[in-house]
Amino acid sequence: MDQSEEQINLPELLVINPPPVFIVHQHQFSTKFKLLKAYESPLSTDLFLQTHAQSTKAIICYGKSPITSNILHLLPSLRLVVTASAGFNHIDLLECKQRGIAVVNTGDVLSEDTADTAVGLLIDVLRKISAGDRFVRSGNWVNKVQYPLGSRLGGRHVGIVGLGNIGLKVATRLEAFGCKISYNSRQKKTVPYNFYQNVCELALDCNILVICCTLTVQTHHVIDKDVLKALGKDGILINIARGPIVDEKELVKFLVEGEIAGAGLDVFENEPKVPQELISLDNVVLTPHKAAFTEEAFSDASQIVLANLEAFFSNKPLISPVIDV
Repeated sequence: MDQSEEQINLPELLVINPPPVFIVHQHQFSTKFKLLKAYESPLSTDLFLQTHAQSTKAIICYGKSPITSNILHLLPSLRLVVTASAGFNHIDLLECKQRGIAVVNTGDVLSEDTADTAVGLLIDVLRKISAGDRFVRSGNWVNKVQYPLGSRLGGRHVGIVGLGNIGLKVATRLEAFGCKISYNSRQKKTVPYNFYQNVCELALDCNILVICCTLTVQTHHVIDKDVLKALGKDGILINIARGPIVDEKELVKFLVEGEIAGAGLDVFENEPKVPQELISLDNVVLTPHKAAFTEEAFSDASQIVLANLEAFFSNKPLISPVIDV
């Protein structure tokens, strides 16, 4: 049997736009599945989907390749949506459930590296590491310009919004630095941290807010001007979750006017666009939505994606279901 015949016998996997995890580990996917690459086709996306509508049972996606009700409508045979990310706000879960389509994510495999980035952003903002790098490169150190003092992390009261897998790992790391931890979550957890039902009350009692929650209708703009005002002039905001959880216009205003002390942001409301005001502020550290981007995380994520696909096509239990059917 030659390679083309082998490909014919492989299960099909639809890729509208390739997730970064897929790009890095594409060879592994290509040996196990017949890849239907809409992004390489001369056809429009709609026509490509219509061409494969009756045969496509599984699709892989990520945040910048949303699975909307329109896409689901074009794929009547679809039975599995795999996102190569922990978050799944880019998938119409209600429509999937109604259509009997299972949804899986990468589970907990990206949490460690995302938590590391949250702590890294916080240390950077407090100790002015990126600002110090710019200071040295600009020649100001040689010119004996005085460099401003940073602030200590230990002893800070950190509020974590969303104490799931990532939130718990952030809490454990910051606890080791000597921080006091409190949290807001959908439900009270069995943890040794103070629980706040209200995010505004959490912000009022904390020096730092770390956003780790999932983006939902309920959490959209949950960090609004009232929360930022409660956080106060000495407060710092870290966001490694999703941009729209924070009212970005209000955040910009509070930072520009000095109403909060700083921010570390890996995510933004209209990516990849970042407000110019944030770029010009030395008390803000910016990264391009890559909190989980390590070789190790991508390797782990590709393995769980592949394991979910293989389980699905073998009629075995899914590994990390968001919706199981």
